[in-house]
Amino acid sequence: MHDEINELGDSNLDNNPEQYVRPELNLNTSTPVPESPWNRNSINLNKVAQVVDKIKAEVSKVIIGQTEMVELLMAAMFTGGHVLVEGVPGVAKTLASKLLAQSFKVDYSRIQFTPDLMPTDVVGTTIYNLQTSKFTFNEGPVFSNIVLIDEINRAPAKTQSALFEVMEEYQVTIDGETYPMAYPFFVIATQNPIEQEGTYKLPEAQLDRFLFKINVNYPNLEEEKLILQRFKGDFKMRQKANVLPVCSAEDVKECQELIEKVHIKDELLDYIAAIIHNTRNNGDLFLGASPRASLAIMKASKAVAAMAGRDFVTPDDIQYVADPVLNHRIILTPEREMEGYGAKDVVMDIIKKIEVPR
Repeated sequence: MHDEINELGDSNLDNNPEQYVRPELNLNTSTPVPESPWNRNSINLNKVAQVVDKIKAEVSKVIIGQTEMVELLMAAMFTGGHVLVEGVPGVAKTLASKLLAQSFKVDYSRIQFTPDLMPTDVVGTTIYNLQTSKFTFNEGPVFSNIVLIDEINRAPAKTQSALFEVMEEYQVTIDGETYPMAYPFFVIATQNPIEQEGTYKLPEAQLDRFLFKINVNYPNLEEEKLILQRFKGDFKMRQKANVLPVCSAEDVKECQELIEKVHIKDELLDYIAAIIHNTRNNGDLFLGASPRASLAIMKASKAVAAMAGRDFVTPDDIQYVADPVLNHRIILTPEREMEGYGAKDVVMDIIKKIEVPR
């Protein structure tokens, strides 16, 4: 990826926000890091580094490239969030999600959303038992630890609404009874941006429940060559069986507790608030971001800081997560859309305008 940050408060967006790139996550625990003010952590983050190293090593047995997607998926899992993955067909959206689940010792389920899918097909339903003369609840596939929802925009709003409660409150209420979800509970949803026929737009309330929206791009030329080399003698991708469960739910919980302790200065909280406030008073936007978005940026910036081996957040962490946190929560004005602007362009413009804390 890119060079490690060397100076507190350094922001690569000061001069050219379009070329901002994320500093490389230094997760190689076997290599000693030179002593500097950056590495005098008051929190031992070795556990986070070990878990991230293990997961990336397992996923990379099959997946080539897509490093940012894998890192953001882990950051979301460590903060209790959910992820919407968008990309054209064939860029390993579903495969990466399945391999991530396969590398954890937790339950996994996949739900293929279709136009005829009903809410009860997702959360479950009560069935009358003739032997006991009582109604019993049959859990749906959403009762799992990692849930992959494939092509979420192929189901109508009625079915999508079944996810509202469970994604926000980690519980399902059926016939007045509430059923809590097991820990961890992590939803990964995929959607195809170019297929319009037979799809339904996700409502804003649903989109707001996703911590990130990750836009997955095509691999570069060198990655494409490596993909062909890796699978030239493995048409059925038998290498997927080599991905082993190396981390447990307890590992995820420990990482989350460590990430919660990562320090973030009040000036950076003000910086996050200023970014979100600007989305609500921006002439380019029809709809700005909610307070849930500001909390998402704070949580995600703590996660990427911990994954980089730091026990404190920098402005670069905030700038890095701003686009995946905001790109699905804001709505551009029709004029800006006609001019070819995208959500990322507006987010970068907002970050460029706001003074970076020092």
